[in-house]
Amino acid sequence: MPELPEVETTLRGIEPYVVGQRIREVIVRNRNLRWPVPDSIHDLEGQVVRRGSRRGKYILLSSDQGTLLLHLGMSGSLRVSSPDQPWKKHDHFAFTTDQGRQIRLHDPRRFGAALWMEDDAQAHPLLAELGPEPLSSEDFHVDYLHEHCQGRTAPIKAVIMDSHTVVGVGNIYACEALFMAGIRPDREAGKVSRSRLAKLVEAIREVLQASIEMGGTTLRDFVNEKGEPGYFQQTLRVYDREDQPCRSCSATVQRIVMSNRSTYFCPRCQR
Repeated sequence: MPELPEVETTLRGIEPYVVGQRIREVIVRNRNLRWPVPDSIHDLEGQVVRRGSRRGKYILLSSDQGTLLLHLGMSGSLRVSSPDQPWKKHDHFAFTTDQGRQIRLHDPRRFGAALWMEDDAQAHPLLAELGPEPLSSEDFHVDYLHEHCQGRTAPIKAVIMDSHTVVGVGNIYACEALFMAGIRPDREAGKVSRSRLAKLVEAIREVLQASIEMGGTTLRDFVNEKGEPGYFQQTLRVYDREDQPCRSCSATVQRIVMSNRSTYFCPRCQR
């Protein structure tokens, strides 16, 4: 599943082709995505995209009249194409700019989204209750995380993966950040000290930023906007390394299942 770094990488990739451009045409080839593509999405036609942004895993392309919300779902991707390029089977949505660039949403499993929002995008039900961005030091910091962990018996991994606590910390990045902070993923959140939570905040920020700089993590069928894989998976410390030696202490990396997700950790480095 594309996570925050993959979505951020995709946004940065398409921005030069869409921001400041007028949308000539909107094409809906299959409206049956996670939520039906609304007819109002054609209101984007004739509009100039003023700004591109990301909120959690959502890409927002804003014009004077509204905002296009895009989500990549489980296996989706955005690609910059020419209008005469042959369509792929799972290219479900696209828009064409006046300069002849076409942005296509490719989504084999159809868990993605293409929605049009005329009012304040941040007030939309999909966005309004999201937690802070993990890369924002103003909103996501140790005081904030410590407050959200107080009295919690839920595992710390579950807390940081909850989008109401903080957005975009998916399974891979949660495992990696917890390893970097030396915290077992199944430790009760309320029992993690403030000093260790401070390390976790920095680890989350570091692992996400490193992945963005390397182009995202490629798992199965995710590719970036040019169809190229990301490379962060080459530096993973514990994720998907069951029974392999820890890169720090040589102990054997273990795997447990938490909330139906594989969770990897080093029993010696993490406590």
